[in-house]
Amino acid sequence: MTDPATDLGPLIPRNRAVHPVPYDPGYKTSMTRSPNLPLLSMESTPSEETGPRFGHGLLAELDNNLILNWTKGKAAAVGERILVHGRVLDENNRPVPHTLVEVWQANAGGRYRHIKDTYFAPLDPNFGGCGRTITDEQGYYEFLTIRPGAYPWPNRANDWRPSHIHFSVFGHSFGQRLISQLYFQGDPLIDMCPIAATVKDRGQLDQLVAPLDMTKARPMDFLAYKFDIVLRGRRQTMFENRPEGM
Repeated sequence: MTDPATDLGPLIPRNRAVHPVPYDPGYKTSMTRSPNLPLLSMESTPSEETGPRFGHGLLAELDNNLILNWTKGKAAAVGERILVHGRVLDENNRPVPHTLVEVWQANAGGRYRHIKDTYFAPLDPNFGGCGRTITDEQGYYEFLTIRPGAYPWPNRANDWRPSHIHFSVFGHSFGQRLISQLYFQGDPLIDMCPIAATVKDRGQLDQLVAPLDMTKARPMDFLAYKFDIVLRGRRQTMFENRPEGM
């Protein structure tokens, strides 16, 4: 017999068919990076499942405020101010609390603070481009940041990446990490991006597009975008390094 208090329905199987294809000629570097032998599925080890853990106490007050954290609150970054928020949920819509969520992104001009980024857009001296936070008891997280700019990349003659924010979600240890991207509602470059096009199911790609959320926008301050992250299940969020959620 099953306990009604704990029975959450049948197991939702993994659907590997919705994962981005590893080899896509439109995405030039996939031609050299994609595997040419069948993938192997291996069991995880105790060290991957139990540690090392990240330190919850190491987070600072401004870590989830990308507008101010680079200068430690002394000066604000330049650009369109936005709030990105949502929940980390499991396949049965239950919150995943106390989970480390990290983000990194380009600045308002579309340039990363990275030595190999040589795009003509200037660096913002007040913007570092990364942040982190811990989900609360309801799996909720939020980041105050600058909307990143689009930027060109050396793929085909004139390819541009849509505005996007990279997300990293940790499980109980550093061995349990998933990586994905957030795009913004209404961005016309999504339909032209070879990387986005590796997600062949449009419904799955739409799961990576954060809709405008005026209920969380603050008048005369910032717009808001909602991005829920679903781990496995029928509405799971796509991740770059695994065909399924955590």
